[in-house]
Amino acid sequence: MEKHILIDHQEVLKRFRPISENSHKGVQGHALIVGGSYGKIGSVCLSAKACLKSGAGLVSAYIPKCGYDVVQSVVPEVMVLTDDYYEHITSINHKLSLQSIGIGMGIGQHLETQQAMFHFLKMNSAPMVIDADGLNILSENKEWLEMLPKQTILTPHLKELRRLIGDWNSDGEMLEKVISYSCKYNLIVVVKGAPTLIVNGEKIYQNTSGNQALATAGSGDVLTGIITGFLAQDYAPVDAAILAVYLHGLSANLGAVEIGHHSFIASDIINYLGKAFLTLK
Repeated sequence: MEKHILIDHQEVLKRFRPISENSHKGVQGHALIVGGSYGKIGSVCLSAKACLKSGAGLVSAYIPKCGYDVVQSVVPEVMVLTDDYYEHITSINHKLSLQSIGIGMGIGQHLETQQAMFHFLKMNSAPMVIDADGLNILSENKEWLEMLPKQTILTPHLKELRRLIGDWNSDGEMLEKVISYSCKYNLIVVVKGAPTLIVNGEKIYQNTSGNQALATAGSGDVLTGIITGFLAQDYAPVDAAILAVYLHGLSANLGAVEIGHHSFIASDIINYLGKAFLTLK
């Protein structure tokens, strides 16, 4: 197995494209964030805002009705579509022309939500990131993996990864299983941890940014939003994952210097993203 490729400043600069001076929101890509259920609308707010802050031109959120006022108030720049049902998603219908989709954060695992996800996956061809309960739903319905667009990005933490690929006895065995899973379904797997690894077939990238400040609720929702934002801007999926993971970690490095590890929360990742981007100038 080949050596891990380190995701550092140089590796990121190779892939990063500054936004053109004559750009406008129509060419920066339209992303859709699908998620949320009663009590978990904050996850969509974090993802959608992070998606915008990573350079997507337009971001829409698809949520159950209970979240409408919340998302419109918390992230006024985001457009909102709602399900007919109040507490959770029962169908995912839209007529948008999309460049990327992030799905799963806070979505829950209701049977109706699972059915909605099935019908959505069957119809969708846009580049996609799947996180949180989206992954848990996939782990219960492994045959759906065949419907995912090539190079779909999955972003599991270790517990979610176990549900997807089964248990392992060593880090080496875990990596072997992730590589074979990635190859079998042509997926990119972002294994969140310290350090975060990105597995794209036989290639393994190891992130060098980040610290313990990221061990906080909502951190993963922000990462999904950033990846979705880069996908919307027409980055290759592996480049979108590499840039997002690095900048997500770098935001924590920059923020921890000013506010420490204890008080750093997920929305601070978004607040420090601008400073992280400035290091790529």
